[in-house]
Amino acid sequence: MKKILLAMVFFILGKGLFAQEFICQVQINAQQVRGVDPTIFDNLKTSVFDFINNRKWSNYNLKYEERIGCTILITISKAVSTDEFKGQFNVVLQRPIYKTDYNSPLLNIIDKDISFIYRPNQPVNFVDNTYTDNLSSLLAYYAYFMLGQYFDTFSLDGGTDFYQKAMSVVQSAQNSNRKGWQSFEGQKNRYHLVEEYLNSAYEPMRVFLYDYHRKGLDEMAEHIESGRSEILSTLSDLKKVNDKRPGMFSMQVLLDAKRTEIINIFSKATPTEKTSMINIMQEVDPANASRYQEVMRK
Repeated sequence: MKKILLAMVFFILGKGLFAQEFICQVQINAQQVRGVDPTIFDNLKTSVFDFINNRKWSNYNLKYEERIGCTILITISKAVSTDEFKGQFNVVLQRPIYKTDYNSPLLNIIDKDISFIYRPNQPVNFVDNTYTDNLSSLLAYYAYFMLGQYFDTFSLDGGTDFYQKAMSVVQSAQNSNRKGWQSFEGQKNRYHLVEEYLNSAYEPMRVFLYDYHRKGLDEMAEHIESGRSEILSTLSDLKKVNDKRPGMFSMQVLLDAKRTEIINIFSKATPTEKTSMINIMQEVDPANASRYQEVMRK
């Protein structure tokens, strides 16, 4: 009896000390769909939740409190059949900032025009380097991409292995006839998003991720001025990428996540810092140039 109790203690402690990587909220919006048993979408929510949160995605042993917070919102716009659906994914990722309760947005992307088959009460299965179905590939792709983004902020190029795994998902899906995986479909899809992060020509974007978060935001917890100064210097990395290739998809996705945060950070900066930030960001993000001017009114 004592041995059984001891084993249970170690099991519970083990679960408390080391856990899977994600603590992901999953939401399913199927309000546009009619004539489908709503329990299907409840099952879908459970299946996606279990797939993301209960699968081991890396060799890292994260403590429970270190699990990565994210949200996946799947909006179903159409039921093609009883088990095939069309809609979109909204994937949101955040990173905790050192010695604060603030979570910095890393990713907020909407992947439109997706389709997948889901059969209730069947688990979502995925095997690396193998295409099984579009739902598992979509979820695995974004799980790996989120890990790439997250670990890039803690060590320089720390997310490379995960971007490579995400690219492997892309390559496995090349013959799937599902949208978003092929390079020739356009410049704004899953292929190009991860390819640009693996492309050494755009390395300054990854330098930005590390310096902005590790040397900038984490520093601001105790030294606001020096942390903000570091963040200002990191904006030049975005300019380097933009000078090389204006309007790049991965840059647009990054700016969509960071734009409001950058504006808030510099709302209390010196006039010189504000002007420097505006000059860079109006060039890097011209479609939102007026938004960066907001700091001058604060």
